[in-house]
Order: sequence, then C-alpha cells, then structure tokens
Amino acid sequence: MTDQPPSDRFKTEMPQVPGVPVADPRTPTATNPTIKLVIGLLAVLLAVFVGARWAVRPKHVEPRTAEQQPQIEVPTPAPDPSTLLAHATDAAPGIAEVAEVAKPWSAKEFYLRNGLTGEDIPAVLVRLPVGAATQANGYWAFSLNAPFGNCRLEYVTDLEKLRGDYGFRSAKHPMVGNPCSRTVFDPLKMSNLPGNVFVRGGIVQGSDLRPPLGIELKVQGKNILAVRTE
Repeated sequence: MTDQPPSDRFKTEMPQVPGVPVADPRTPTATNPTIKLVIGLLAVLLAVFVGARWAVRPKHVEPRTAEQQPQIEVPTPAPDPSTLLAHATDAAPGIAEVAEVAKPWSAKEFYLRNGLTGEDIPAVLVRLPVGAATQANGYWAFSLNAPFGNCRLEYVTDLEKLRGDYGFRSAKHPMVGNPCSRTVFDPLKMSNLPGNVFVRGGIVQGSDLRPPLGIELKVQGKNILAVRTE
C-alpha cells in the first residue's frame, strides 16, 4: 500500500515528451501582452476602414423637379422701333387712321415698301392745317431720304430748333429740315419742278436742289393709305 492521498489515486499521469517541460496544471497560463496589442491595433484599423467606406459611399441624389430647377432669367431685348411702325405694301397700304392725325401738324412715321427694289423707305405723314380730313389734300406724306446724298430729313415741330440749329428765324409753324445742308422746306408751299410738275415742300432756305420726295395718299373711310412715291 502507498501513502498517496485518495484524490490522487485515480489520476492518470500525462505522458512526457522528451525535451518539452511539463506544465504544472495547477499554474494558470500567462497572457502575452504583444497579442493584446496586435488585437487592439487590428480593431482600430477595422474601425477606420469602416468609417472611411461610409464617408466615401455614393450618395443618392433626388432629381430636381421642374419646379425645383433654378430659373435663369434671360433679358428680353428691346424691340426694334422700326417694327412698331406701319409698313405700307401694295397688298396692305394702310399707314394710319384719320383719328390718329386729327390735329393740324400732327404727324406719324411709317415705312413704304418699294415694289421694285423691296426697300422699306422711311417716311412721315403730316396733317396739314388746310383741306378736309376725309380728303387726301388734307395731308402730306414725304420720304425722309433726301433726294440727293445720304442725309436723312427730319420733321421739326420745335420752332426754337429751327431758329437755333437751322438759323431759320421766321418759322411760324413746323417745317422739314435737312440737317446736312441746313435747308428748310415749308409744307405749305408748292414748288414747280422741270416739266411743270408741282410738288409740296417749297424750299425757303438752303441749297438743296428740290423738295422731299412726295408720297401719293388716298383716304378710304377712316383709313389713310400710302400708294406710291414719286
């Protein structure tokens, strides 16, 4: 009989491998601090990786509806003044209504289409202080293009301008002027051209060779029509 305690009688001995020390089962296994450090670093790297993937993930953008689209205001160009004027053609010769030029010396600009060249000729319609409003002789229409040269005539209602710019001091009513030559034409005077042709707009000052080119008019009911130029 051996003197071993009863608890050790039933324990089997672990086989011993040569060269390997036998661990004492009663001693707890030591924890390696290096392993803990590696595990901690891996956890930190994993957290950084997951955060970076979250930050750079593609974001879903809802498409803007038509109401949400930014409104770009495009400035509206100013209308061409010439498009606001009447353009008399063979098919539509109307340039004004009688009521538009009811007062003596009232005027209205318009364009007359040249049937041969297709050119739009700038012109002015004037209500004369003579003649009936229902008759063509109560009006005068003329081309603003000077008969000779490239000057543009003007209908001058400012008497001070006639006295100052043109030096025509005896003006008592509106006149037509050529600013290039300072020639003044009187709408109430007639001039006799070669061939015994009388035209309105006699020259009262200046060196122009003839009055403005007149435009034939007709009055039909309340409408004034421009038929043709000289």
